[in-house]
Amino acid sequence: MKKIIKSIKNLFRHIGLFFDKWLITPITKLILKISNVFKDNSRGFERFIGKKQTLIVISLLLAFVVFIKLDQEGNTLIDQYAEMFYDQPVSATYNEEAYVVEGLPKTVDITLVGQKRHIFLAKQSPAKGVTVDLTGLKPGTHKVALKYSQRLKSLDYRLDPSEVTVTIYEKVSQTKTLTYDILHKDNLDTKLNIESVELDRNEVIVKGAEYKLDKVASVKALIDVDDFSNPQAGEMTLKNVQLVAYDTNGKVMNVEIVPKTVKAKITITSPSKEVPLKIVPTGDLALGKAIKSLSSSVNTVTIYGSEEALSQVDSIPVKIDVKGLSQDKEFTVTLQRPSGITEISEKTVTIKVTVDELVTREFKDIPIVFENLDPSYVVSAVSEADSIVTVVVRGSKDILDGLESSSIHPTIDLKDYAASTEPIEVDVKVTGDDVRLTYSSKTKKVKIRIGNK
Repeated sequence: MKKIIKSIKNLFRHIGLFFDKWLITPITKLILKISNVFKDNSRGFERFIGKKQTLIVISLLLAFVVFIKLDQEGNTLIDQYAEMFYDQPVSATYNEEAYVVEGLPKTVDITLVGQKRHIFLAKQSPAKGVTVDLTGLKPGTHKVALKYSQRLKSLDYRLDPSEVTVTIYEKVSQTKTLTYDILHKDNLDTKLNIESVELDRNEVIVKGAEYKLDKVASVKALIDVDDFSNPQAGEMTLKNVQLVAYDTNGKVMNVEIVPKTVKAKITITSPSKEVPLKIVPTGDLALGKAIKSLSSSVNTVTIYGSEEALSQVDSIPVKIDVKGLSQDKEFTVTLQRPSGITEISEKTVTIKVTVDELVTREFKDIPIVFENLDPSYVVSAVSEADSIVTVVVRGSKDILDGLESSSIHPTIDLKDYAASTEPIEVDVKVTGDDVRLTYSSKTKKVKIRIGNK
């Protein structure tokens, strides 16, 4: 306790010494110099001025005057302060049922100027914000002033912009057909499919300036998959689905839509289909080698997608590159999804290729099949020799020994051919049911006639 009292005494002693050194002593010396000037003229003034009490009082008065002056100047310099308020919303007063206003900024910047403490209070107290009164203005273009209402009148403010040019239009309305779009469809479980969407209304009313409504090409309800709660096969209902108007370029139109939202009933299904894998070797094996067997770790897979997509898929092709292969080998292949298929039950499969020695066998008098001819034409071979071919089949002996000629298919594609008075020479193509074998025709070209029916 004694130490605290001693510290306080030392503090006041230092304060007294400070004032004595920097205020009382300099001012006393000044007064003494003045008294010397008046020494010969007035001994009474000298006695008055010479008194210690007088000097102390005058010194304190002068010190007080100097302090007040400096404080006032300091306030003048320090308290002048400016602060920016960015993106302050603008509200307009007008008949929104009858008119549409364009050109009015959504936000403006405000600069408040004044004492810092006043600006602090202004930030804490509510204000009416930036307003513009368009009441009484008729359709057309007008230059209007923006106003900022602040409770503290001691502050100055500047708006950027402070004046704007607006265009007022009469509000009209039109009826538009309502359709829908599905957003973030890729985020839906790949085994699920949106079968149908049913909106609670087919038409909506759009309101706005007539020139804008003429540009509205479509109004759509935006069905967002991200809004689905635990999606699974069945029916679900989405409330408050947002509506958006678009022009012919797909740009969003700023028009009023009544109602603003709709309800949507969504039917989700999980169509699937089991299909076989079809192994497709590509490239030629090493000289004298043939494929004896092809085996897969999985023979069938389940695919998912829309009913239409599933109907187009009968098998999943699995391509393996056997170019230069001379011995048995295993391939790990990633399955590729056909168009419209969203999921496959297996991602990868293992294909084992067994290699054997190459042998050759000929199949004679295999009839040629004509394909893709326009129904308005008829085709015939020029001679019997042009209607059949000899096919050379290469592969493993074990496979060739059991091969039937019915599994060999010589064909001619007549898709782009028309009737002609002269015989036409065409290419012969041979395919077979067994992908482990290779097929070729000894006769590469034959002659045919194409006529009108």
